[in-house]
Amino acid sequence: MLPKEVIQKIRRIEIKTSRLVTDIFAGQYQSVFKGRGMEFDEVREYQPGDEIRSIDWNVTARMGHPFVKKFVEERQLTVLLLLDVSGSSYFGSGRQLKRELAAELCGVLAFSALKNNDRVGLLIFSDRIESFITPRKGLRHVLRVVREALYTKPQGKETDIKMALEYLNRVIRKRAVCFLISDFINADCKRELKIARQHHDLIAVTITDPRETELPNAGIIRIEDAETNQTAYLDTSDKKVREEFFSNSQRWLEERIRMIRKAGVDNIDIRTDQPYTEAIIRFFRAREKRLRF
Repeated sequence: MLPKEVIQKIRRIEIKTSRLVTDIFAGQYQSVFKGRGMEFDEVREYQPGDEIRSIDWNVTARMGHPFVKKFVEERQLTVLLLLDVSGSSYFGSGRQLKRELAAELCGVLAFSALKNNDRVGLLIFSDRIESFITPRKGLRHVLRVVREALYTKPQGKETDIKMALEYLNRVIRKRAVCFLISDFINADCKRELKIARQHHDLIAVTITDPRETELPNAGIIRIEDAETNQTAYLDTSDKKVREEFFSNSQRWLEERIRMIRKAGVDNIDIRTDQPYTEAIIRFFRAREKRLRF
């Protein structure tokens, strides 16, 4: 039995993300993610201008005059959410932990898939596979995805994106739309990103908290690596310490961006101190523009 506060969180995410999907993302999701191709719909009588190669010769012979095959785009997709729940996801300097924000993003994407009658699944990982939910349709299934994204208690603390992507390619054989939601801390996975992109439509969703890139002037503070438990003390009143921390963090962000771009993977950059709706809309618009050319 889930605790009452978790049930309330799931309900809040359901209400908020359903509204966002209906009001903001409804048409954009459908326009940027294509189905697997064309599927047969029906036959109809030939009309001037129809392509000769679309004639159904069997029906034509049977009926005594030309009929053509009509095809429609097969819209149904498989959407898979890969969620990093390693130790660093439990950090947050504002209203939300990165983990809570990631769960809400899972809700937005899952309800977008639901609205378009797509299958949606969830792969939760740390330095091991924590949970895998096979892609399915339906509101009850989507609510289960949101619940697991929010409530799964990981056994591992470190991050292994390579392992998660290798598992993805083993269990999802047909092409899927895959959102990899992680902060990508200590992630060297360009090769695995590139391989996964060849099999799937892969989008990296990077989550960053402002305190990971800039220190406040707060005197001597104790910091701890959430994945390795290593600790250190920093004198944040020292300007040089703050500048060095900022410089190192910018280098890490640049390396993260470079790795994702070199792998040919699209990126949605999310910050815990900014509305994620704007970042998702920018992604949709950029991809829609690219598809037009």
